[in-house]
Amino acid sequence: MHPDYYIVLTTAATEEIAASLARMLVEKRLARCVNIIRNVRSIYSWQGEICDESECMMMIKTGHIKLDELMEQLREKHPYELPEILALPIETGDEDFLRWVWDWVSAEM
Repeated sequence: MHPDYYIVLTTAATEEIAASLARMLVEKRLARCVNIIRNVRSIYSWQGEICDESECMMMIKTGHIKLDELMEQLREKHPYELPEILALPIETGDEDFLRWVWDWVSAEM
């Protein structure tokens, strides 16, 4: 198990918003890589209504040393009133890839 590494999931209304958030996270070394998946359909309850929206899913790879700051930045910069922010620990993965993530998020700016 690799509790030092996480995938953080969040959604954004448009690809442009997702790209802007992703770039900010990588530039601040809070994440090494963000995948943006277009055309995710989200059906959810919000303020008494059932919503059916097209969104982009963001898969953010980071290390535990940046997780709290990454989540704080998403809460501050995300345009949603209540953004979905889920941090999933990575149980296993390619050691070279995980080291690549770690080298970025652990380096001084």
